[in-house]
Amino acid sequence: MADEAKKKKMRIHLLDELRGFAVLCMIFYHAFFTIGTIFKWEWGNTLLDFFMPAEPYFAGLFIFISGMACNLSKSNLERGVKLGIIALLVTLVTYLFDPKFIITFGVLHMLAVCMILYGLIEKYLKIIPLWLGLTLNILLFAVLYRTAEGSFGIPFLTSWQFPQEWYTTDFLFPFGFVKKGFQSSDYFPLLPWMFLFFAGAFFGRLIPQKKFPKWTAKKHIAPLAFLGRHALLFYVLHQPAIYGICWVVQWFQSLSRSAPK
Repeated sequence: MADEAKKKKMRIHLLDELRGFAVLCMIFYHAFFTIGTIFKWEWGNTLLDFFMPAEPYFAGLFIFISGMACNLSKSNLERGVKLGIIALLVTLVTYLFDPKFIITFGVLHMLAVCMILYGLIEKYLKIIPLWLGLTLNILLFAVLYRTAEGSFGIPFLTSWQFPQEWYTTDFLFPFGFVKKGFQSSDYFPLLPWMFLFFAGAFFGRLIPQKKFPKWTAKKHIAPLAFLGRHALLFYVLHQPAIYGICWVVQWFQSLSRSAPK
């Protein structure tokens, strides 16, 4: 009972709301993808193109907060294994649905690996001071941001090319080294995204230290807080729901076109 009360005291509802906002943005993004790419409705592609530049920002927010949550979990190793199983099921379901839209290594796969890794080295990470760990991980994220495109470097200053041989293998895709023809509808490689996750893990140390302002512990937008608290459930179920809605709309459209006039 004491542990449960302590967890409630430490809950930062602002983080739930921010995570809920990120999930809501992902739902809209995937809805536009489904409408435009799978159902071939042109207005979906128009909205997808408009929304696409914002995708790394709300996905990054989701990943950063997931890293922060490591400081509130009893077992990140167990959490990562469970999420990994869900991620593999997502791969299987998307492959059976249509291999063209398979999710080989999406955000859930990446987060699962990060949680497992964090769980394995947590005691060593605690030796590193908060601000040093946060700064190093943000720098590594920035330097490695273009890994999937073949380069790394200091943003806006200089860049170097990774060895091209690394992009001709079939097994380095989790790290961002993708062979031509690689397919994953949702793709978040460990390089650079794991460093954003670990930056969040370091920054999240402020939660048990109770260093967040008191106003962050209050609910401001209850629906977003609810969405954030149940982020995994909504993330897993939203795509089948979107597809189902689109299928029903398409079915009614075909009925109306075939109805006698």
